Amino acid sequence: MAAWRRRVRSTADFSVRVWKHRWFRNTRVAAAVGLVSITAAVIGVMLFAHTEINVGPFKAEMSLRPTVVGGTEVDIPPLGSLHLDSHRGTLHLKVALGSLDQNRTEELIDNPAAISSAGDRAVDEVVTGVSRLALRTVGLAVLSAVLAAALIFRNVRRTAAAGLTALIAAAGSIGLAAATVRPTAISEPRYEGLLVNAPAVVGDARRIADNYGRYSEQLQQIVSNVSRIYTTVSALPVYEPAGNTTRLLHVSDLHLNPSSWGLIRTVVQTFDIDAVIDTGDMVDWGSSAETSYVSSIPSLDVPYIYVRGNHDSVAIQTAVSKQRNAIVLDDKIILQNGLTIAGIGDPQFTPDKSETNKAGDTSGDEILTASGERLATTIRNSGQKVDIALVHDPAMAQPLSGVVPLVLSGHRHQRSVQMLPAPVPPAPDPSASASPSPAPSASAAAQAPMPTRLMIEGSTGGAGLRGLENEEPTPLSLSVLYFDENHDLKAYDDIELGGTGQSNVEMQRNVVGLDDKNPPVAPTPAPVLSGSPAVQPSR
Repeated sequence: MAAWRRRVRSTADFSVRVWKHRWFRNTRVAAAVGLVSITAAVIGVMLFAHTEINVGPFKAEMSLRPTVVGGTEVDIPPLGSLHLDSHRGTLHLKVALGSLDQNRTEELIDNPAAISSAGDRAVDEVVTGVSRLALRTVGLAVLSAVLAAALIFRNVRRTAAAGLTALIAAAGSIGLAAATVRPTAISEPRYEGLLVNAPAVVGDARRIADNYGRYSEQLQQIVSNVSRIYTTVSALPVYEPAGNTTRLLHVSDLHLNPSSWGLIRTVVQTFDIDAVIDTGDMVDWGSSAETSYVSSIPSLDVPYIYVRGNHDSVAIQTAVSKQRNAIVLDDKIILQNGLTIAGIGDPQFTPDKSETNKAGDTSGDEILTASGERLATTIRNSGQKVDIALVHDPAMAQPLSGVVPLVLSGHRHQRSVQMLPAPVPPAPDPSASASPSPAPSASAAAQAPMPTRLMIEGSTGGAGLRGLENEEPTPLSLSVLYFDENHDLKAYDDIELGGTGQSNVEMQRNVVGLDDKNPPVAPTPAPVLSGSPAVQPSR
């Protein structure tokens, strides 16, 4: 028993001597300094290692956080994120795209040629941002470690050792990331959120970027051609607007294309437009991040009359209504420039709807028809003559036949004009007397339903990004409508901006015959101004 006690006491004494040994004590101190240093550095980096940069027209926030897999994450709220296997190491780079900077966006809109240079600058802006973030990360890691060590150890040497440890760890992590960078990772993204459908909806990102770059090079010449072609068309003898003519510009389906505002502004100024009518689909997804797109409306300096499309949410409609010159119609009637205009928004919010989708039932069409009937009832109950009705989807137009002379819509991304079928008269009441009916009087004949013209606008935004998926982008379309002092549509100009490789504008003057004294006149095509040798006929 005594021997066992001596053995235990000897072991304890040896343990105490080892624990108090200078080498072991230094090891303990070094481990504590390292633990405090790394922990403080990680906390400091996670809390403060972020910086804001401008990438093109966007404001973006870049941040670093410790990880074991490296890589880069690009957040595009509310659409989702894409992940890139950009580098290895212990640091993960996160880029969160924020709102559009209004001033920088307007500069691109006013000067389309700047789009290409903005793309070139974007690379330098990202490199500058990453470099600034790397230096900030090293500084924060060292500062956090020094402050934590000073508070815990209260020893100058240990505090300095903590700072040096943090410096080596941070600089080593950044060096490892830089040494393992994979530039080809951008072509192999992994999508999360709504962006999972991005490759199918938008197409190959590199091809779209190439198309948009080539297309934007033509944009400045295209817009200038609008003024040149107006000078030619205004001299045509077929129809010459009088001094009391009201000019409305019909646009639709802008789909977030920033170039649309520059085009609309040019046409408004060149054609002396009195008001702009927008039949919806101003954006793509209806998200809160897209509300800043409507901030260019006041720059047009004319009333902007708008009805909601199926890609526009209530938040987008609210953002439009807050613009000083905007008028939102949702089952309402207004008087503008002497014209009585009624309109209603699309009853469905389907931002992911595709023209190729087959619903399999008629419930969607029934909802659209019911919405058109609701507007027709509002017009009848108003007791006033309405000159124009605005809807987004042409499927909403038929109930307005015989109620208004003109219906404007969009949605199909293809320009067309047609006369709506006359409304079907109600069936006779079988319970009524079988006595012969008197011959219809002249007054009864005069009350026959008025003919209704449906004008479907193409996409003023060229269908947005989807329009750039093909080899040639979808044309940008818009129309100028001319109304006389009696509020009758007398003529309209169809304007179409051509696609890649042809800086062309095609414009066609159409004269409307409204009575026997003015029979319909064949459309008069305007000359085509093109930047390519091959001149296409007007459409």
